[in-house]
Amino acid sequence: MSDSAAPILSKLSDSGQTVESPDEDVRGRKVTDTDGDDVGKIEDLLVDESERKVRFLLVAHGGFLGFGETKSFIPVDAVTRVTEDQVFIDQARERVANAPVYNPELAENPDYYASVYGYYGYAPFWGPGYIYPGFPFRGHM
Repeated sequence: MSDSAAPILSKLSDSGQTVESPDEDVRGRKVTDTDGDDVGKIEDLLVDESERKVRFLLVAHGGFLGFGETKSFIPVDAVTRVTEDQVFIDQARERVANAPVYNPELAENPDYYASVYGYYGYAPFWGPGYIYPGFPFRGHM
């Protein structure tokens, strides 16, 4: 993006779009941290509709049997590897547990996106020189 402001993103489940190949749809897969520990489960994907690219994973973590879960975004930049049932990230479980909490009212605010990128230590995708990650998100939706 050449613009300095983040675009509005939407959940894939709300957008009417689909992932190009079912094999590339990571929703429902477990997220595993740098130590091989279970972080949570991918509930949805946050999509930049104008560029048709996934920008964040919406991950449910913590709690027990779905009760007391916390949801937060993890930038796709954190993904290091994807298998048939897992998505591996370059962050520790504790880091995700302390991430900015997903709030649907804030999820459309570019300042919120910037705070998530900053928390994880990545440059935002709308900044100069940003390069979209390769596999597993090498293609488009």
